[in-house]
Amino acid sequence: MGCAGSSARPEVPATGRQSATPSIGATAASEAASATDGAVPEQSVRPGVNAKYFEPGAARTWTEVFEGESREVFRHRDAIVAALGLARGMAVGDIGAGTGLFTVPLARAVGPEGQVYAVDIVPAFLERVAMRAQKAGATQVTTVLGEERRTGLSPASLDLAFLCNVYHHIEYPHSYMTSVLEALRPGGRLVVVDFERIEGVTKKSMLLHVRAPKETVIEEILGAGFELLGEEDFLKQNYFLTFWRPPEGHKP
Repeated sequence: MGCAGSSARPEVPATGRQSATPSIGATAASEAASATDGAVPEQSVRPGVNAKYFEPGAARTWTEVFEGESREVFRHRDAIVAALGLARGMAVGDIGAGTGLFTVPLARAVGPEGQVYAVDIVPAFLERVAMRAQKAGATQVTTVLGEERRTGLSPASLDLAFLCNVYHHIEYPHSYMTSVLEALRPGGRLVVVDFERIEGVTKKSMLLHVRAPKETVIEEILGAGFELLGEEDFLKQNYFLTFWRPPEGHKP
């Protein structure tokens, strides 16, 4: 799962296409420039939140967790994909793809003429995603090793970015969501599915695990340059928000 990061950049197998990797130098140069012009680099909102995903055997362990019947997004995975409104030929970013629960279904939805970029910071997760895609014959899937602050995707390469139970694992929300915005084409959409965090309603364990309520998440995403389009209500434990990158010249 995950949006957290590692400076390691091992080879990750792609599924019929070359695996894209981000430039470490570009991120370092950006941070150096910020330091030079006096800007204070964004601080992590959840230091170490993703460390457990880099432990030995994590891919197998977390596949069982992410893809268990107790998990609402697993039970409603078909409805979630249907609600994305995908069309054949679209380019989709499965951001924080994790063990690949949604990657192959997304690939089926966009068809062989489409493209799915499975982005994660955990090499072992991407290896599992690649194997699943290869087994399914989904050659339109490309794995992308991301970073804590950036997706590693090319600018204006997506029609839709999809984050499912990922946002609460993002350590640098403004930096990362700005990177997601840059990866979208003007008019492209962002869908965020994440856990509700409601005092007095949400289980205590989830209150401790999930950093911010929906209202804060919306505020942060709007702050990165998105506009909110709407919300679906078929999930109970999670919310389903749709944003977009407004075209140039668009007036709210």
